[in-house]
Amino acid sequence: MVSVSEPLSGKQFVLKYGDAEAVIVEVGGGLRTYTAAGRDIVAGYPENALSPRAAGAVLVPWPNRLAGGSYIFMEQLHQAAISEPALHNANHGLGRWSRWTCLSQNENSVTLAWTVPPQGGYPFQLDVRTTWTLDADGLRAEHEAVNVGDKVAPFGLGVHPYLSINGADRADVTVRVPAKLRVLVDDNKIPTGTQPVDGTPDDLRTGRPLTEVGLDLGLAALERDSDGRAVGGVKHPGGGAKIWFGPAFDWIQLFTPDALGDHPASVAIEPMSCPANAFNSGDGLVVLAPGDRWTGNWGITPL
Repeated sequence: MVSVSEPLSGKQFVLKYGDAEAVIVEVGGGLRTYTAAGRDIVAGYPENALSPRAAGAVLVPWPNRLAGGSYIFMEQLHQAAISEPALHNANHGLGRWSRWTCLSQNENSVTLAWTVPPQGGYPFQLDVRTTWTLDADGLRAEHEAVNVGDKVAPFGLGVHPYLSINGADRADVTVRVPAKLRVLVDDNKIPTGTQPVDGTPDDLRTGRPLTEVGLDLGLAALERDSDGRAVGGVKHPGGGAKIWFGPAFDWIQLFTPDALGDHPASVAIEPMSCPANAFNSGDGLVVLAPGDRWTGNWGITPL
């Protein structure tokens, strides 16, 4: 008997609310597609494909890059596997290609979980879960991490949503991120410090055409409303989407892969609890003692 294998992205968890639909996947625990009123809200990918450039994935226990894959924590040197050989970095954590377990699901919500196993380079144990919910306000993600091991653990989390521009001309797309600082990097894209965005092309607080936005830009120190949310997003003639970030996410990576050939024209506005290389710099780093819990949330609202 010939068995039928699952898609490369694993089990598909379909959420529906009104005319909106989101598909969350087992591999990477992330967002594969999101549509509303017949248009793409995020630039998705086929179910039988590997997630291109971390599209939609939950990046844990660190987001972005770790220089040389090495870091010292509690006076111990750790060496993670190099997953970005060209720049000699460990990139996007450990959960991107793991299968996450469905804990619960209903028509418009699903909770997926993954236990970070102790391993060379990260000898700590965390239980991580994400609840994805689709409702009248759009798509919301609520993340939680608990240190279930017996060692204090360094931790960070990021997510990689690509907001669709629905084929609009780049000059007609406006990108907004309410960040007061930009992250300076070296040739290996490792942060070397921050600088105010005032008077620079990286000041996106009131919006800037996509033609003027850098390919790969780190931002920080988000301006927030009275509810503690920071709100950014993209606008284009066909609509666009807002993306909001709760207080746990004060670092953003902006990535525009429209010229990279393996993904539709889009703008990744990535929420991160810490910047690249936080295990070394300590910037934004969360330190979880045994039993400690971290939570964070963000969401996307169609325009």
